[in-house]
Amino acid sequence: MKKTAFLYSEKFGSFFYGANHPMKPVRLRLTHELIERLGLSNLPNTLSVEARPAKEADLRLFHTHEYLKVLKEANTGVIPVDGPAHGLGFGDNPVFNGVYEWSRYCAGASVIAAELVMSGTVKTAFNIAGGLHHAMPNRASGFCYINDPAVAIKYLVNHGHRVAYVDIDAHHGDGVEYAFYDSDKVLTISLHESGQWIFPGTGFVTDMGIKEGKGYSVNLPFPPGAGDEVFVDGFRRIVPEFIKAFKPDILVTQLGVDTFETDPITNLSLTTNGFEAMVKEFRSFNLPWVALGGGGYDMSNCARAWTLAWGIMKGVKVPELMPEDFYQKNNDIFRSAFLRDQPFKPMPLSGPAKDALEKDIEFLRAEVLPLVKKG
Repeated sequence: MKKTAFLYSEKFGSFFYGANHPMKPVRLRLTHELIERLGLSNLPNTLSVEARPAKEADLRLFHTHEYLKVLKEANTGVIPVDGPAHGLGFGDNPVFNGVYEWSRYCAGASVIAAELVMSGTVKTAFNIAGGLHHAMPNRASGFCYINDPAVAIKYLVNHGHRVAYVDIDAHHGDGVEYAFYDSDKVLTISLHESGQWIFPGTGFVTDMGIKEGKGYSVNLPFPPGAGDEVFVDGFRRIVPEFIKAFKPDILVTQLGVDTFETDPITNLSLTTNGFEAMVKEFRSFNLPWVALGGGGYDMSNCARAWTLAWGIMKGVKVPELMPEDFYQKNNDIFRSAFLRDQPFKPMPLSGPAKDALEKDIEFLRAEVLPLVKKG
């Protein structure tokens, strides 16, 4: 079995966006602890890698010098004079103590994951702190200050690799798409709740790239309440065909779990069942794989789903129940001791919503797929 790396630092869970903010970095510590308690961190051919902060040179692969200067100033927890002009301040992107350090650790782990996979040291590397896909070159956005997927992919492209990026977060992967919108070296695929209903209001099926990148940006928006069956069906009808057509050297995935029915800020109604099905599809592509975390605002969902994802990456069956003492210690977070959800059947999609989704899938297959060429 090929080696698999898990990136982690105790620093990940030590930052705090604020009491009322939905993003809670402590979810990363909870995930790591669950993986350890289940004995999944010391399986054969597992490399446990200590995350390190990204170098500023790495961050500048995507972000501007001006923005990084202001973000560095914000590390004190005080909003810089130029902070609001760069999306830094109140609301989605608060300035908190260590915000620059937190962002560097998340991005540094993604760059290490890319290095490990690119070098052939491991076949798969998982950074649960990554996947912060909304940040733009000159501003923070959507809880994200540094766009670690864009930085890591730029690093891979600069070393001559073609990269396929697949994003299954509830929100459109707008920052990563923006980074490569005119490039045929990176295929970006985002499956998400439609921007008609949810932030960032982008990612429509006709957003397909420009210039040399036309056809290399793929968006499949879903209506609220899609559920496992509809979402996974869309995934299976789009993602494998585009991956086959593009023939990437390396796969990068964003495994956001804010798609789940119990997530407090989204409406897609998935469960661990649909999530596991898609992670298994990723593994079946048999590509060098950089896996990143992403959204997820119910900590139970993050810990359970990313533990299950790690089990799939390792090719082992994860137990049905978490350790009893772990559950008892955290029973204010977990609804039960079961790692997997029971199947959840949302209301059937309305006729118009179902027809619109089918039309989008057919558009991608008929109009966009033929534009994608193998390397």
